[in-house]
Amino acid sequence: MNKKLAAALSGGAVLVVALTGCSSSGDEGPDPKLVSWAKTVCDAVPAQNTKIKKANASIAAIATDSNLPPKSAQATYVAAFQDLADGYKSLAGALNGAGAPPGVDGGAKLQQDAAKNLAGLSTSYAELKKKVEGLDTKDQGKFAKGLKEVAIQTKEVGKQGDNGTQALKRLEQGKVKEAMAEATSCKVAASATAQPTGQTTGG
Repeated sequence: MNKKLAAALSGGAVLVVALTGCSSSGDEGPDPKLVSWAKTVCDAVPAQNTKIKKANASIAAIATDSNLPPKSAQATYVAAFQDLADGYKSLAGALNGAGAPPGVDGGAKLQQDAAKNLAGLSTSYAELKKKVEGLDTKDQGKFAKGLKEVAIQTKEVGKQGDNGTQALKRLEQGKVKEAMAEATSCKVAASATAQPTGQTTGG
């Protein structure tokens, strides 16, 4: 059961990778104001990426321990879901704080859609945390059944995460993509997200 839940959470950092953008080169440099905007967004990524990856790693770790007492498993899941909720909330806050990307047609809507998706993910993980907190750890059977329900709900959150990734990709086109390629903190963020697995998404 734990393995299913871990698998459902394994893609949690994909959104963070999407947030870093991909390198791009153009004939003309991007608007300095837009580069500054990109920096504001990317400044928040490394710390939250670390938090999200650690949460996923902690869940993956207990997936291999079938003898872990329910109380210990519960504590791990609760802490992980809390970190996921906090991580995505902070990323949404970074986008909201940055505001609309300057000089980008439709940029306000793209920014708001991406922030809304991240905030929604945060809320979903907070709800999963409450669900796990309410499981009966004194009864192994009831606990296992409860975790199964959590795994099903987590898969739904995964689909929500896919929508969030697409919203971020729509935001990171054209001028925004070029600005992220110029912003130092975006390069740092991209490096940080790529380090553990050596993989990134998009290009």
